[in-house]
Amino acid sequence: MKLKHLSLSVMLIGATSTVFASGYHFGTQSVSSQSTANASAAEASDASTIFYNAAGMTKLEGTNFSGALNVVAPSVKYSNAKGTYPSGVAIKGSTDGKLTDDVVPVAHLYLTQQLNDKVTAGLGIYVPFASKTEYQRDSVLRYNLNETELKTIDINPTIAFKLNDQHSVAVGVVAQYAEAKLRQYANFGARVPALAGALGLTLPPLPPGMTTDGTADGYATVKGDDWGFGFNLAWLWDINDNARVGVNYRSAVKHTLEGNAQWTLPSNVVIGGKPVLTPTQAAQAQATLRKLGYAADESAKVDIKTPESLSLHGMYKFDPKWTGFADLTWTRHSQFDRAEIVYGNAKPGPGGLTPNTNKTILTPSWRNTYKVSLGGAYDYSEPLQLRAGIAYDKTPVPSEDKRLATMPDNDRIWFSFGGNYKLNKASSIDAAYSFIKIRDGSAKVNGYCGGSVPGQVNCVSSYTKGSADYKAYANILGVQYNYRF
Repeated sequence: MKLKHLSLSVMLIGATSTVFASGYHFGTQSVSSQSTANASAAEASDASTIFYNAAGMTKLEGTNFSGALNVVAPSVKYSNAKGTYPSGVAIKGSTDGKLTDDVVPVAHLYLTQQLNDKVTAGLGIYVPFASKTEYQRDSVLRYNLNETELKTIDINPTIAFKLNDQHSVAVGVVAQYAEAKLRQYANFGARVPALAGALGLTLPPLPPGMTTDGTADGYATVKGDDWGFGFNLAWLWDINDNARVGVNYRSAVKHTLEGNAQWTLPSNVVIGGKPVLTPTQAAQAQATLRKLGYAADESAKVDIKTPESLSLHGMYKFDPKWTGFADLTWTRHSQFDRAEIVYGNAKPGPGGLTPNTNKTILTPSWRNTYKVSLGGAYDYSEPLQLRAGIAYDKTPVPSEDKRLATMPDNDRIWFSFGGNYKLNKASSIDAAYSFIKIRDGSAKVNGYCGGSVPGQVNCVSSYTKGSADYKAYANILGVQYNYRF
């Protein structure tokens, strides 16, 4: 089953090609901040302050540009995977593999313009959420989403006001574009006996101990996109010449993803490696499934929210060479508690061929999270500043029973270092490297739509269950060019 909204909803709720921050955040939107494990939000050293604390734009004179490129090398692997059909029969297929691409490039752009001594305007174009996960098509977990992909981009015009020598504030509008894709397999084999009876077909006797489960797999593919809108607020306070604190708030963004779901049906029923239906009978079976709601192209939608966040951060200049940074960010992931994927056509519920449900229900039950970052900078020489940081990022997943197969998210630790090199008075380059260690985890997944047993909740699902172990980490290399006009 799939659907465009499911695609975004599920990628958000769980896709893991870019496992850089907890939940489905991309993780970093600036190389200068990446070098301190994103602890330096209060610094306001370049135009990327638009994302971390837009009030910092008042610290930038003239016109400032920052362009960043992050190249991510993620690794998310699963092993010891098992799965069963509602009948109790084991699902056959691959039990281990890698879920992510080898390299993922992402760019961010920022521009600020000082309008006068009190007001500065800016524009940020950056990636807040991005993820992709794909299992092998024969994975034993294929019925619990086989592929998810999410791409988002924010366009964020912002304006900052200098209230006095100590206080600045900012407000901005966020226009968020989201594009998503999803693939999920369906166990049509479970309907083979009833379907054969309805068509007057006689199936050959099954081998001892064998059922029709897994003999006729199909799958749904969904693609779609949507625009959503939110806002950001920021405040920055220069306590004295050496100390500064700030607060940054980014609102939730609501999406109603509306798209199409395309069902690819099995061409035959394969038992013992051999098709058991004649071409005419197979065509009749497919036509019947189409009438039952599994259309070649139907509508689908789902409502979701990307989470709001609140960040408290500070910096302190210990001496002319050493500066320390700290950041505490709270994210309201609990907004992703439930999602309903609504299909255009009703489909057979459990135990029958009568179309009577058009929903798939997801219940991730995520919890609110926090991230703590500490970093520092050392002015090694006039042109070169060295930077480093460490961060602890808490997962929103409450337990292995709520961990999604498409997002085996878990607690993670960031280790980052890098530097800034001044090319001349007008330009500089930031470079950074981060290693992100994600805690090993396991997942117990099912297609029960929030119920405790198959069929307890009537939904569009194959009602399979499964489990797997996961190991993950990521390497991020970043380069950023800064120019002041």
